[in-house]
Amino acid sequence: MLNGEKLTLGLESTCDETGAAIVAGKTQLLANVVATSMDEYARYGGIIPEIASRAHLESFLPVVSKALDEAGVKLADIDQIGVSAGPGLIGSLAVGIAGAKALAVATGKPLYGVNHVIGHLAVDQLVNGDLDLPAVGLVVSGGHTNLLLITDFAAPDGIRELGGTLDDASGEAFDKVGRVLGLPYPGGPHVDRMSREGNLGAIDFPRGLAGAKYAKTHPYDFSFSGLKTAVARYVSQLEATPEVRNRPDFTEDFVPAREGKPWLPVADICRGFSESVNDSLVSKTMRALTDFEAKTLVVGGGYSANSRLREWLTEECTSAGVTLRIPPLKFCTDNGAQIAAITAEIAGSIDPSRPDFSPVSALELTRVIV
Repeated sequence: MLNGEKLTLGLESTCDETGAAIVAGKTQLLANVVATSMDEYARYGGIIPEIASRAHLESFLPVVSKALDEAGVKLADIDQIGVSAGPGLIGSLAVGIAGAKALAVATGKPLYGVNHVIGHLAVDQLVNGDLDLPAVGLVVSGGHTNLLLITDFAAPDGIRELGGTLDDASGEAFDKVGRVLGLPYPGGPHVDRMSREGNLGAIDFPRGLAGAKYAKTHPYDFSFSGLKTAVARYVSQLEATPEVRNRPDFTEDFVPAREGKPWLPVADICRGFSESVNDSLVSKTMRALTDFEAKTLVVGGGYSANSRLREWLTEECTSAGVTLRIPPLKFCTDNGAQIAAITAEIAGSIDPSRPDFSPVSALELTRVIV
């Protein structure tokens, strides 16, 4: 304990970040250390699970040791341990869980295998204090795009999944469009940056699951696969026109858009694509807030760093009298702080996980602990 507050060690290893964080009580972050293997995937254009698992093996002990040093505590001072149990890559999850179990056995401290996605929402409390409930949670990342109704993090039925993507996640769609346009990996941040240079309305792409028909059947669901295809088709059709093909600098070889495709309106394409994705996210989120009479919106996940999403939600929530809570950028990507936050939130109300619990790669979003 520290000044009478329990110390929670949170461990994260769902994908390409290895994280360890220490929280005192429920709101005081003492340390948050992250090691990433992102740079190793640039030449592949995506995550390689085997490389990710090996990276976690190499980083686990160093990040834990550094977190303890930064917090100024010893492992024996930790009161409880939380680790990502899912969703995520099965091999990456297994590494983190094995390490967490070893620490729990060595110290005799309780271990909680928690939901990584719910942690993306709980981490906001380390910055903005207790969350006013009920609240709507919007999780947006490379692997998830979901709307949740939160009434109690620790209650068995305290989290209800309202809807989610039927195909690509929002962050995943951004990365794929970046690849279509020849932008560096990961493409999402580059598409976001270039969209700010584009002209609003220059290119209008479709909105997935929009219109009266889907308002009844899929009121809170998303679809971005068709949008991604529409962007790819637009690029192909443009490059097939005589005006483009007869240019002296035209080539059919795949080259970076900024350097080798001056005929391609990359910024306008990014702007039109970004508007479509964020229009879907914002409109359905605001509908959920209205339908369930919630006055608080908490947003989490790597895609919550998107500048247009933050801007648009700020405008809409201010107009609707809704409190918008989005954690700082350092908490948007995967990190141990989110795991420590959700563990500290539920530890007093829920029993620790069974010693023999296993990773669950497709853990339901209504389950906070395994």
